[in-house]
Amino acid sequence: MDKRNFAFGKMNYILLIAGVLVIILGFILMCGPATTETHFEPDIFSVRRIKVAPTICFFGFLFVIYSIVYRGKSEKNNKE
Repeated sequence: MDKRNFAFGKMNYILLIAGVLVIILGFILMCGPATTETHFEPDIFSVRRIKVAPTICFFGFLFVIYSIVYRGKSEKNNKE
């Protein structure tokens, strides 16, 4: 098949997978023990779960957007 028929190039897929892995890492960092009706778990207010993990997820989503709009050097030269 001709490469022009594909929506993404190989580098786009590599960047997309890397972005998804960063998002998954952020969600894993958000996981932890939950508070029940009988026991309060103060870890739900930890810096890791409130600030670090959402920030990592946010950068992961930005990276996924970048991987979608990324054009390789060969594609830029062919366009001109």
